[in-house]
Amino acid sequence: MRRTLMVLASLASAPVILSAQAVVVQPASTTPPKLTAPKPLTLPTIAERVLPNGLKLVIVEQHEIPVVDVSLVIRTGAEADPRGKAGLATLTANLLDEGAGTRDALGLAEQIGFLAIGLRTGAGFEQSTVAMHSTKATLDSAISLMADVALRPTFAEKEFLRLKSERTTGLLQEQDRGPAMADRAFAALVYGEAHPYGQNAIGTKESTESLSRDDVQTFWKTWYRPNNATLVIVGDLSVAEAEALARRAFGSWARGTLPALAAKPAPASAGGKATTIYIVDKPKAAQSSFRLGGLGVARSTPDYYPLMVVNTALGGSFTSRLNNTLREKKGYTYGAGSSFTMRKEAGPFRANAEVVSAKTDSALIEFMRELKAIRDPLPADELAKAKRYLQLGYAENFESTGDIAAQLSQLIPYGLPLTTLGAFNAGIGSVTVQSAQRVANKYLDPAKLTIVIAGDRATIEPTLKATGIAPVEVRDSRGRPVITP
Repeated sequence: MRRTLMVLASLASAPVILSAQAVVVQPASTTPPKLTAPKPLTLPTIAERVLPNGLKLVIVEQHEIPVVDVSLVIRTGAEADPRGKAGLATLTANLLDEGAGTRDALGLAEQIGFLAIGLRTGAGFEQSTVAMHSTKATLDSAISLMADVALRPTFAEKEFLRLKSERTTGLLQEQDRGPAMADRAFAALVYGEAHPYGQNAIGTKESTESLSRDDVQTFWKTWYRPNNATLVIVGDLSVAEAEALARRAFGSWARGTLPALAAKPAPASAGGKATTIYIVDKPKAAQSSFRLGGLGVARSTPDYYPLMVVNTALGGSFTSRLNNTLREKKGYTYGAGSSFTMRKEAGPFRANAEVVSAKTDSALIEFMRELKAIRDPLPADELAKAKRYLQLGYAENFESTGDIAAQLSQLIPYGLPLTTLGAFNAGIGSVTVQSAQRVANKYLDPAKLTIVIAGDRATIEPTLKATGIAPVEVRDSRGRPVITP
C-alpha cells in the first residue's frame, strides 16, 4: 500500500491527470520465461560469381527496404605483418579512408556526409575490410567512392604521420590500463612474442615507431588484389544488378602475384605448460584484471558446436556459471565470462573478469572451481538451456542487410562454405551431454592454465601464493620476466 501511495504522489505533479483506477501496480514476475523450441530459420538465397580478374562475389537479394550493404574482404590481415612491423595491416586499413582518388581526408569525409552513407575500414588478424552502407538511390556514387578508398588511396604523408602519432599516444596510455596490460601479457605468455597471435594487431609503441609510409604502400600493393578478395553485396538489387555494379567499380582492378604466407601454428609449448600464475604489477590498482586460459581451437575445428555450448554454460551468457558465481553470489565483480577466439590456427581460450583487489585470491579459487566443474557432465536442464540460448538468439544475426553481410564476411578468411550459416541451429541441436563433456575435458585443463593477473602486486602476491594453486611469477605487460628482489 505504501508503494502504491508513493507512486500516486509522484504522479500528482505530472501534467496528465490519471484516475486511481488506471494506476495498478503489478508485482514483478519471479518466474523466468519458458524457453520454447526455435522456429525454423530460412536464410536468403546466396549467389556466387567470379569476375575475370579473380574477384569473388557473394550476393544476397533483400528487397524489404531500399538499402544496400557492400563489404570488400581482403583475405589477409595482421598475420602478414613483417617481423618487427606489428600493426602494419591495421594502420594500412585505417589510412584507406584518409584520402583517396582526387579527394583528401576532409573532402572524402564531406562526400560521405553529402551522400549520407556509412563507410568504414579496418583489419584483424586474418582479414582487412572496407564496408559501405547506402540507400539504393545513392548506390552508384557510394560504390564509386568505396572503390576509390580500396583501389586508389593516397596515403598522404601528413595523414600517415597523424595516425601514427595518434596510435603511439594511444599505446602509451594503454600501459596504464590494467585490462590492456593483462590482455597483452596473456597473449605473449600463451603464444610467445614472436608468434602473430602473441601480439596485439595494432602493434607496440616500438613497432609503430618503426613503420614508414613505404611500408604501408608496400603492404597495400602486395595484398590488396582482386584475386585475394571477396566482395559481399546484400540488399535491394538483383543478382544481375549486383554483378554489373561490381564490374563497373572493381572490374579494372589488376590482379597480382600473392606471396606465399606460411602457416604459423602455435608453438608446442602453448598448450603444454603446467598452470602458472603471472602477476603484472600495477601499483595501487583498485581491481585485478584476470585472464585465465591457454591454447584453444581453429575455426575449422569439428568440435565447434559442442564448444559453443560448453562455453555458453561456463561463461558465454549472463546466467553462465562464472558470472553467476563471481558476480551474483560472491559480488567480486561486475561481470565474468569466457570465450574461444577461433582463427585460422588455434586461437586462445580465455576466461576473464575485473575483480575488486581485496578479493583477488578468493576470485581465483572460484575461477578454478568452475573450470574444474565444467569438465563434469552438464545437467540435462543446463545443457538444454545453453542450446536454446544459442539457437533462439541466432536469428537476430540476420535482421538487417548489414547483419547478413557481416555474417557472410566472417566466413571468408577461413574458407568455410557459405552453407555453414544455415547449419548452425541443427549443429547446436546435435550436442549431447557426452559430446559436451568430451570437448570440455579435451580443451579445458585446469592443470595447464596460463593465469595472468594485472593488479597491485604488493597486496595480491602474498594471498595468491597462500592459495597454493600454482607457482607465482612476476612479468611485465609484454610477458617478459621481471627481476624481483
